[in-house]
Amino acid sequence: MNRRTLLNATVALAALAPVSALAAAPIKATLYKDPSCSCCEAYAKYLDKNGFKVTVIPTPNLEQVTLAAGVPKSLVGCHLTKLAGHVFEGHIPAPLIKKFLAEPSSAKGLAIPGMPVGLPGMPAMAGMKAEPIAVYLVGTPKPVVFATVN
Repeated sequence: MNRRTLLNATVALAALAPVSALAAAPIKATLYKDPSCSCCEAYAKYLDKNGFKVTVIPTPNLEQVTLAAGVPKSLVGCHLTKLAGHVFEGHIPAPLIKKFLAEPSSAKGLAIPGMPVGLPGMPAMAGMKAEPIAVYLVGTPKPVVFATVN
């Protein structure tokens, strides 16, 4: 087979491939939230727009679910997202979740404690200076910073 024949065959096969096969499949995620929290719903929509397929589960015992997932009390945030065998606590930007998933790690996941303003799903507040926000690894003996969000 010469180069031209091989090239034509490759182009023909690529044209037959369905578009959906060429696009990355969304990453399935489950988000556990307090039933009355609206910022968690906004965060789930943010994840949906950024390559995730999120199922939201309102749970009245969110802290128990979070602690049982291995998130220490000092790193508890607003909601817990489970995906790909890992846990993600709080309003973590999608690129950091994807970076964590792409890099081999023995950590259980990531956490942003509390509900810092200006993160995905959290409204920015006029007059508040944005401080760098630490994103911690979950499942290390003591808190280790994975990244900082500015």
